[in-house]
Amino acid sequence: MIILMIYSNECSHNSMAVFIRIEVIFMATNGISGDNRRHGAIKKRSQTKHSSGNHWVKRDAESGQFMNVKADGGKFKGVRKEK
Repeated sequence: MIILMIYSNECSHNSMAVFIRIEVIFMATNGISGDNRRHGAIKKRSQTKHSSGNHWVKRDAESGQFMNVKADGGKFKGVRKEK
């Protein structure tokens, strides 16, 4: 969004001075693609608790195969949870 403000002011010697102030305001974005980080949620994957109950397992939504097990016991970041 660009905001343009124009101010006019009478100066001496019958001349007019014009002051222009331009403000550029950028909206927050996720940045550009290809900058080696994730933008948004990981699609076509889900996670569920392992049968032992200690680890989270990542599953491919299309084939249903298990992909990865989180070793530290925490959840996968950005992956939705199965119900």
